[in-house]
Amino acid sequence: MTGDEYDSDPTDGAVSDPADQLLVLPEELRSELKEPMGPIETDVESLLEAAGEPLIAVGDVVTYHLLEAGHEPDLALVDERTEREAVDEEIRETVTARTNLEAVNPPAEITEDVVWALCEGLERLEPTTIVVDGEEDLVALPAIVAAPDGASVVYGQPGEGMVHVRVTEETRTRGRELLERFEGDIERFFQLLE
Repeated sequence: MTGDEYDSDPTDGAVSDPADQLLVLPEELRSELKEPMGPIETDVESLLEAAGEPLIAVGDVVTYHLLEAGHEPDLALVDERTEREAVDEEIRETVTARTNLEAVNPPAEITEDVVWALCEGLERLEPTTIVVDGEEDLVALPAIVAAPDGASVVYGQPGEGMVHVRVTEETRTRGRELLERFEGDIERFFQLLE
């Protein structure tokens, strides 16, 4: 959940089947989601010392920094883009080297496809990378809701660093409250996460 990505045109990139679309980000929630849900870390080693398990990385640059520090996230979601631009070749090759799952998730949406992939990734007993056709940013919210207590969800904050959200009852409740304000089939969405 970074900032500027929410300003992107929903027609850019991937297009989901309307039947697969679960939630759409409403305009009035965009600015609120630009606020970090946890502390911002600029040092990967400090972040890793504070991180719980499983460690879930949302974003190419965050995933790249963790891999470069010698720590493979338990679950990584990448879309080969950062701040609406293609990531450089080294980052792309590094973060997609171990692609296990793929999902379609257009900008400003959360699709059934990406929720299924997220849930499958969380159940796996080995590190898993999900390559998202579209945007992965908003998937930080369902990751916070679906991950077990003590897990860490890390996502990028453009120009500032990495936001570290420790999954607790409080952060899970905050994530649920935000997701409940999206437009779409909220009931189906939460059924899929359970």
